[in-house]
Amino acid sequence: MSKQSPLSRRQFLRNSAYAGAGVAAGQWLAPAVLSAPSPSKVLGIGCIGLGTRGGDLINAVVHIPDVKVTAVCDVYAPHRQKGVQRSQNPDVKAYVDYRELLADPNVDAVIIATPDHWHCQMVVDAAKAGKHIYCEKGFCRTLDEAKRMREALKRSGVVFQLSHQARQSTCAFQARELLAQGILGPISLVRTGRFKASDPEHPNWRWYGYYDQWERPDPAKVIKELNWELWLGPAPKIPWNERHFWHWRCYWAYGTGYAGDLLSHEMDFVQYLLEHGIPDTCICTGMISLLRDDREVPDTWSTIYEFERLGRTVTFIGSMNTGQAKQPVEICGREATLRFDDIAHNVTRFQIIPEEHDARTDLPKGYDWKKTPKQPNHMEDWINCIRNGGAPKCSTDEAFVEAATSLMSLISYQQGRKVRWDPVREEIV
Repeated sequence: MSKQSPLSRRQFLRNSAYAGAGVAAGQWLAPAVLSAPSPSKVLGIGCIGLGTRGGDLINAVVHIPDVKVTAVCDVYAPHRQKGVQRSQNPDVKAYVDYRELLADPNVDAVIIATPDHWHCQMVVDAAKAGKHIYCEKGFCRTLDEAKRMREALKRSGVVFQLSHQARQSTCAFQARELLAQGILGPISLVRTGRFKASDPEHPNWRWYGYYDQWERPDPAKVIKELNWELWLGPAPKIPWNERHFWHWRCYWAYGTGYAGDLLSHEMDFVQYLLEHGIPDTCICTGMISLLRDDREVPDTWSTIYEFERLGRTVTFIGSMNTGQAKQPVEICGREATLRFDDIAHNVTRFQIIPEEHDARTDLPKGYDWKKTPKQPNHMEDWINCIRNGGAPKCSTDEAFVEAATSLMSLISYQQGRKVRWDPVREEIV
């Protein structure tokens, strides 16, 4: 059996592992949240898609008490075998077609970690089958898909969680509480971004099966072990293309590039903190600056969102070609700024600037500055809600906000113009 892999987009459980103490004002702060109890019923989990991210997610779920991975599914035999090995269940069923997994009576809930072009149909089918759903981000590729998914999920009543695990952070929970009290004054600017230095030998999104694997598998062997037609599914039918299979984020047929991958992480985190909903306007530009292989999606992405009713601007700047220091999430108010220590899904603490702005005087009662118990991670949050009721932190409605927000940047880039959200028609215009 493989060892448990870290998961927070390479380290999913990193945030919840920190239990640091809060210190003086102007220093780093963190909150306290308690996990829900677990009833005795064992939940049967089916894992669909077991490549890069799916391999991490199965490692996460098998360590939750009273959960058993009863089925795995992947169209590529080595990934399917990875799922069998990591399931920790000698009786696990292995499927090539996800519809057979959904028909398995021993599956109560599913984890979907396929390329984005499959998310809509799988979520709709799983909801119709009455299976609770944990789905990787981005939610979908189009706004029509987002509406179909939302309708199916609400009609079914299943528990849905979108995999934006920054919401599991203990310090984010506390920051959210403090921001709701207006401790920064009116917030007019939020800064986010993603920077990475991609060397020519290891360009971003060009790995083979995991983020640090660069050795190219023999394509002749891969195609023998892969159901290519089933992998394509709803995407345009093309002959076998190994680069599309391994590096699908580089092509528009399967995902939304920066929008659904890196931008969606940061913007969902901002939404969790501020709850301001879908932006009023968006303008976005992008280009392929240095990674001039056969990729279609830009390696540079610059987006400005406006919340006109709030007098607020949120920016996202992304580049895969710079060694510049990371851009931590910064919430800028008139009286003070709240600055995290890292990008969204890696945050562990935050700072109030200037230091003399004593946030402690405004803290809700009950916070213990000497002890910070960890809260349930994103997977545990989903399982707890299945067992005990309630909505997960990134539930169906929040997933729709994520989709509309990220797709506004995509459409603005593709059409070369500023776009606006029509809240009545729920359309990007």
